[in-house]
Amino acid sequence: MSVELNHTIIWCSDKARSAAFLTGTLGLPPARTFLHFLVVDLANRVSVDYYQKEGSIAPQHYAFLVDDGTFDAAFAQIRESGVAHWADPARTRPGEINTYYGGRGLYFEDPDGHLMEIITTPYGDGPP
Repeated sequence: MSVELNHTIIWCSDKARSAAFLTGTLGLPPARTFLHFLVVDLANRVSVDYYQKEGSIAPQHYAFLVDDGTFDAAFAQIRESGVAHWADPARTRPGEINTYYGGRGLYFEDPDGHLMEIITTPYGDGPP
């Protein structure tokens, strides 16, 4: 049996703003339109599909595994843009990064309050 994640939908209040925020932060190509979605394609053939809706948005968490160069560029973009970031999901370590499992990671919010995370090493690969 083969099972792979193909895409996930992120609910948002403004799909153009949200997709541009993610692609700009992570240095990805611009989102493409598919039906009523704005689709951000990732390197592993998984996509993040932004769907705009009226009303409140329930914040979710999305983690992205990135290489060191992408982490450095994204971290620089986050700092230059003045986006708050934390070393932990509880947001008790503002302005810091973590070094879990020998890598680097940080958390930041997108325009709708979704907690985004970038990590350079998958969690669970060795001691934290």
